[in-house]
Amino acid sequence: MNILYCGDGNIADGVIMSVISLLKNNKEPINVYILTASVKTDQRECTALSPEFAEKLDSMVKSYGADNSAEMFDITELFAAQPPTANLKTRFTPCCMLRLYADLVDRLPDRLLYLDNDVLCRSDCGEFYSQDIEEQEFCGVLDHYGRWFFKKNIFKFDYINSGVLLLNMAKIRQSGLFRRCRERCADKGMFMPDQSALNKLASSKKICERRYNEQHKLAEDTVFQHFSTSFRFFPWIHTVSVKPWDTERMHSVLKLHEYDAIIDEYKNWKLRMI
Repeated sequence: MNILYCGDGNIADGVIMSVISLLKNNKEPINVYILTASVKTDQRECTALSPEFAEKLDSMVKSYGADNSAEMFDITELFAAQPPTANLKTRFTPCCMLRLYADLVDRLPDRLLYLDNDVLCRSDCGEFYSQDIEEQEFCGVLDHYGRWFFKKNIFKFDYINSGVLLLNMAKIRQSGLFRRCRERCADKGMFMPDQSALNKLASSKKICERRYNEQHKLAEDTVFQHFSTSFRFFPWIHTVSVKPWDTERMHSVLKLHEYDAIIDEYKNWKLRMI
């Protein structure tokens, strides 16, 4: 099972915890790939994950099984050569767009499960990973909120959340999807730029069940829970953003103890890795 994460040094906590959740819930070998980069803009400075972190992550996954592996690619030069110029000043970190450069890394396999670093695996995801996507560029789950406001087809929901994506890299390279997304991010400012570009430009995508990217509230059949920002309407309208590694707020705000065993392992590994 090939898993892809993307980001700068700030994703380390999330990657450790997300990977542990995969290892605990899946029997087949896990191959972790990370795209990282150092990016400096007028608004912020992002520093790439260190090679030492990649080495420690590889040791961690191998401790769960000798066939597991972790590998990292620093794509700072690739990003600098084709920067998403029109979207460098958004409230989102530029490194959220690193996934759009995956087609330029030859060593990445043809089938990749991309996960945001705030996604936890709750049960075996083999059925989702192994599904037929020969005719699709990617598959994912409708965005919980965005599906109501962003539609390529006005007669149906079709706006996919990009936090969990099963990628057909062979077809993406053939169609030039990521290349066209990079060009759009360079030329046109967008809200949630990489997600918007993917939804706008994809010629073939597959919509899967909500349980494969639960963005709102844990359900009995949830496979992946995505801890994205959500709205609350009582006692007033406000947003709530709690990340898995913020364990105190996981318990106090979300009242969620589902992942306590993963949290314990995460805390033990974090002391050795960060």
